[in-house]
Amino acid sequence: MATTDVAPARAIAHRSRAPSLREWLAPAIPGSALLGWLGPLLVTVFAGYLRFHRLGAPKAVVFDETYYAKDALALLKFGWEHNTVDNADKMLIADEHARIWADGPSFVAHPPMGKWMIAIGEGMFGATPFGWRFMPALVGTLSVLILCRVARRMTGSTLLGCAAGLLLALDGLQFVTSRAALLDIFVMFWVLAGFACLVNDRERSRRRLAERIERGDGSPYGPFLLHGWRFAAGICLGLACATKWTGVFYIAAFGIMAVLWDLGARRAAGVRRPYKGVLMLEAAPALVQLVGLAVVAYLASWWGWIFKPGGWGRGEASGNVLWRPFEAMPKLWHYHHEMLNFHTGLDAKHPYQSWPWDWPILRRPVAFFYTQPKGECGADRCSREILGIGTPALWWGALAALVAVLFIWLVLRDWRAGAIVLGFLAGWLTWFPSAFADRTMFLFYATPLIPFMVLAVVLVMGYLIGPAPPGLAGAHAAALPREEPHGDVPGIGLYGAGYGDAFDGDGGGARAARLAAPAPPVAGMRRIVGAAAAGAFMLVVLANFAYFYPILAAQTLPYNEWHARIWFGTWV
Repeated sequence: MATTDVAPARAIAHRSRAPSLREWLAPAIPGSALLGWLGPLLVTVFAGYLRFHRLGAPKAVVFDETYYAKDALALLKFGWEHNTVDNADKMLIADEHARIWADGPSFVAHPPMGKWMIAIGEGMFGATPFGWRFMPALVGTLSVLILCRVARRMTGSTLLGCAAGLLLALDGLQFVTSRAALLDIFVMFWVLAGFACLVNDRERSRRRLAERIERGDGSPYGPFLLHGWRFAAGICLGLACATKWTGVFYIAAFGIMAVLWDLGARRAAGVRRPYKGVLMLEAAPALVQLVGLAVVAYLASWWGWIFKPGGWGRGEASGNVLWRPFEAMPKLWHYHHEMLNFHTGLDAKHPYQSWPWDWPILRRPVAFFYTQPKGECGADRCSREILGIGTPALWWGALAALVAVLFIWLVLRDWRAGAIVLGFLAGWLTWFPSAFADRTMFLFYATPLIPFMVLAVVLVMGYLIGPAPPGLAGAHAAALPREEPHGDVPGIGLYGAGYGDAFDGDGGGARAARLAAPAPPVAGMRRIVGAAAAGAFMLVVLANFAYFYPILAAQTLPYNEWHARIWFGTWV
């Protein structure tokens, strides 16, 4: 018998055995680990080039940079936000050492974390447009890398992970907010980082759960697990809240999601009393890790106001440095009460305001910057703009994908779909009460939603393409979405429903035989059509972003060319 006949036989025999509990609960990601990093890094370099190219243009304060760039500089100088003189915008750009400070502290509407991050760039490169936009561009770029990796972990496909990162890199709103000293890009970054930590923790904790049970942990409640990555998730989500209070909704949503994941894992592993096991061993530690650490991270962002006298509402500080935090807490509570009153009473009309139900269809974008320079475009009339708008092809495609993902979650109980839907709704529906109260709000508030919109698109791509053909391994398998071995449905539902036992009813043997059998021709045709549809969508998004790029990056265009990109009257 030829050796070429032996290898396939051994492969089929190996795959015919029932998988171990560890393989069942936490299947390994197929493909090369090197490619799993190299591909996302290349996409990240591309995203970084887009964001840092001409970052200092325009050499002007655009939209709300007039608040945050100056507040960030004040944090560097005083440790708390300070009032500035009326002509501070021009002096910021002309001379970073100019005396722009007026008397007295300044009341602010948002916590200081995002402004501290802007201040890092100003400390490195001065109070210049490049300086105050450096950190937004950096975290906007790093967000692409994080999304590549988290999408790869969720789908088991390096190709789909890279597709997710590329779509994020090509989104107009994420691009614009990555090149402006506003706060929403930092909220998006910390929320995405926290979500990535939880997804990573899910896989690692399921692996440890399986190992403990296989080693003979016979407790009816299951073993106690540490969940180390949740410490990092709590800090990240706390820093999101320390940038804008909207981060608190993600803390609540992701905390519930994490506990339900624990419940699903224990049920799938065959733990006899999974509900009590989760309540006794998982819920309280999750509360400390996600909520307790978030509170610590949030308060730490106020360190300048707490430890230094003179901030708004702070006044004098005790000479005993150790006593200052205790002395400051009642004043900080009052400060937050005033901030809450500001937000609940913010109903001033603005020409670019929009409502949450407007955001997914891009009804009313925000003009961050617009001028009509003369003699710069070779035409009688020129336009130069930064329009805060998402890439229409991506956003409108994501609308359909979110509907499909909701169906996948409810019908197929795919945990990935549930997590994506929850991440989107936590940042979208929570704005509706404020909208009904006529609070002023803008499209760029939707920036934290973009990664979950992209994940929805990528998950639908994976379903369109279908699972890898039987026997496919290595780099080819890495290019396809994986089907986790939890029955015939990929993944466990967010609630862990439908899996009271660790294995399928047939013990896994029949399923292994199905995997070893040749693929029917229709599966190959499905993969060809699905891959073609996914590739076509990627090309449409790329072309759409390239077409809109001049009005996203403040390039000067003839007026007619600028106007051709304004598709609707509400975009002006």
